[in-house]
Amino acid sequence: MTTLSPVSTEKTQPAALSVAEKPSLAGLPRAALAEFLRGLGVPEKELRMRAGQLWHWLYVRGATSFDDMTNVAKTLRAQLSAAATLDRPEIVREQISADGTRKWVLRLPSRSAFDKGAEVECVYIPEKDRGTLCVSSQVGCTLNCSFCHTGTQKLVRNLEASEIVGQVLVARDRLGDYPGRTPPDGAFVPNDGGRFVSNIVFMGMGEPLYNTDNVRDSIGVLTDPEGLQLSKRRITVSTSGVVPDIARLGTETGTMLAISLHATNDALRDVLVPINKKYPIAQLLQACRDYPGVSNARRITFEYVMLKGVNDSLAEARALVKLLKGIPAKINLIPFNPWPGSIYECSDWEQIEKFSDLVFDAGYSSPIRTPRGRDILAACGQLKSDTEKMRARARLMLEEQLALGAD
Repeated sequence: MTTLSPVSTEKTQPAALSVAEKPSLAGLPRAALAEFLRGLGVPEKELRMRAGQLWHWLYVRGATSFDDMTNVAKTLRAQLSAAATLDRPEIVREQISADGTRKWVLRLPSRSAFDKGAEVECVYIPEKDRGTLCVSSQVGCTLNCSFCHTGTQKLVRNLEASEIVGQVLVARDRLGDYPGRTPPDGAFVPNDGGRFVSNIVFMGMGEPLYNTDNVRDSIGVLTDPEGLQLSKRRITVSTSGVVPDIARLGTETGTMLAISLHATNDALRDVLVPINKKYPIAQLLQACRDYPGVSNARRITFEYVMLKGVNDSLAEARALVKLLKGIPAKINLIPFNPWPGSIYECSDWEQIEKFSDLVFDAGYSSPIRTPRGRDILAACGQLKSDTEKMRARARLMLEEQLALGAD
């Protein structure tokens, strides 16, 4: 059994403000790799083969250097090294929970003078039968759900598909999750029967369906049978209810769907999940009924955070059962995870169990999600880059410098 420290540990690095001169190919979709090679002058008749070679080294072998690509011509390797890198998002901070959960704060490459040091968080949850990675789809969030810490961070921008895939590559690097490759120093390699990265959940920072194109393209990379080979049934995309893109998600990705529900009536959901004012519960549930491929074998997960005295009564449980009638569903009951400044409390455990029993007796699976990583603010609803203020200060300093230069 792996021995884990009972106290959170972390590694911190100073903020970097330099703009990367060379792009990274790590995380790119196959078409983007081919286009990059075309720009280097690779002949059209070789593009498919060369892109396939890069794809294999990136996503099967986990290469971090072009020199590792022994079946790629030396001249092309030299061209690639001169024009690009295989850099992953930079690990700014790595925290380890008492329960084995790991959280990484990742710094993304700068995209403009006003996008320096943007950061996201992703979380790895090891279990006996799986290893789940929770990834972010945006820097910050725009939904302002009142119980969610992430929602208190302003939206900065959408993530590119490569930046979403990059989170998975970072996790696999840190877990030594590549065949025949020696894990890097300090990597956490499960040796207690636990799995590596087998499941992906889009439940980190941001609303995935406000970034549907990049989420779709990243899923294409993650599920490619010649690369990372993740099953579509092991990828779950969670939305707070962006109704117009729900059907599109199912048609274009075939992944599992999760709905951040949390209330059984519009009046309360308007407060907890403000997007409900735009897409009320009736519209949301109709989109669920129409979700491509939904069945008893491919149930929709409804997430329901348990808030003491707010939405945890047995009357609410009965209303929930009535509301979801006819939808193949699983209901995840999530004990509220506290964060600084929150106005809510977690429901009493006895009340959560009563709520779960009532839902279960009505014929719905109603597991109570075990809180993981609470001590490092890695649990559901707790993600928020704790260097947000640092970024804001850096942006302000840059704006002041530019203003002085203009004078």
